[in-house]
Amino acid sequence: MTAAVVPLTKHQLRSFWAAWGGWALDGMDSFIYALVMIPALKELLPKSGIPGDAANTGYYGGLLFALFLVGWGCSFVWGPIADRFGRVRTLVLTILCYSLFTFLGAVAQNVWHLAFFRFLAGVGIGGEWTLGGILVAEVFPESRRKQAAGYMHTGYYVGTLLAAVLNFTIGAAYGWRAMFAVGGAPALLVAFVRTGVHEPERWKSRMSQLKGWTPTQAFTSLFSREYRRRTLLNALFLLISMIGLWAGSVYVPSSITVLAGKQGITGADATRLASLGIVVLSIATILGCLMLPWMAERWGRRATLGFYFALMFIFIELGFRWFFYQPNGLWPFIGCLFFLGVGGANFAVYTLWLPEQYRTECRASAFAFATSAGRFVAAGVTFLVGAGISKYGSIGVPGAYTSFAFLIGLLLLPFGEETKGRELPS
Repeated sequence: MTAAVVPLTKHQLRSFWAAWGGWALDGMDSFIYALVMIPALKELLPKSGIPGDAANTGYYGGLLFALFLVGWGCSFVWGPIADRFGRVRTLVLTILCYSLFTFLGAVAQNVWHLAFFRFLAGVGIGGEWTLGGILVAEVFPESRRKQAAGYMHTGYYVGTLLAAVLNFTIGAAYGWRAMFAVGGAPALLVAFVRTGVHEPERWKSRMSQLKGWTPTQAFTSLFSREYRRRTLLNALFLLISMIGLWAGSVYVPSSITVLAGKQGITGADATRLASLGIVVLSIATILGCLMLPWMAERWGRRATLGFYFALMFIFIELGFRWFFYQPNGLWPFIGCLFFLGVGGANFAVYTLWLPEQYRTECRASAFAFATSAGRFVAAGVTFLVGAGISKYGSIGVPGAYTSFAFLIGLLLLPFGEETKGRELPS
């Protein structure tokens, strides 16, 4: 039986906007590097004693993406901390972390400074998704929780859209350092979070029952007989999503820049086209997120994720393996981005699905582990893509190979834990 829809309280609304705002600014900070990678490396590589040619830009661009993912992988530590000390307190720390180290990218003097700052920004960015998703799941009433998960995830793509708009204006006019400086703005959100959002009653009640519960216990419970299988599968599903997003879609701005150059479009005009591509990708992904609650309730969580995986496979192949190599492939490539964007909403499935699979005392640990552990492998894949770009002298073929991860995901999905029709465990 479907739970009756109940009105939201002021605190529930503030909690949603805190999580959504943090995730939006998280998305903005994540994509700033993708948008400014080429101009930043062209300046910083020579300062590091490395020629700033196309091969080195591709290689070191992949390396920095990989280090960012390693930082995101380390963000699993926020989960056990949140299970023991609270969702809101930990959320504040993650926002401060990624804001500070994105901002410091503006003062990087060589490529290794930027690599270090991106690594630490990744630690904070990965934690915000965990805490925002868990906060919304635990604060919202059951009748509104599924919609809230889909809507909350639109924040990330509003953030990428914001990054594109900023790059179109501030980046084109003032350069890549100004973009990183703007990336420090999310720290201002902390005041809103601290003054208007308190810990979920569900978490406080559970902690009062489990006296002496520790972060170590929260983490190790993920590998108990009850949870071991689903924990490992969830980490694999996230790994598949990461490979497709980071080793494929993150190269969209650079790909558009290359395709524009083939058609004689360079400089600020090419920058604006790259921003347009991210706008198309972001708007389409927002639409995909809004579709999620209806599809997940009608088809189930596994089939919905399968739909997104199929879109990612088809349109990474078309965009990177085919249109990238056509003489006039720029606009067909941008057309593929709409469908690639809808498929990119596969990440929103986890915001709904993961909290439904675990009890309160280990829920944040499970979310953090699933969304972080695979990033160490994804970092290696991303590095390989960068090395492939250096070898092939092209983004297309190396990017296209990442599509095969989604075929593997489609084969694994029947073994996942279906939670359609279940309430959030206590």
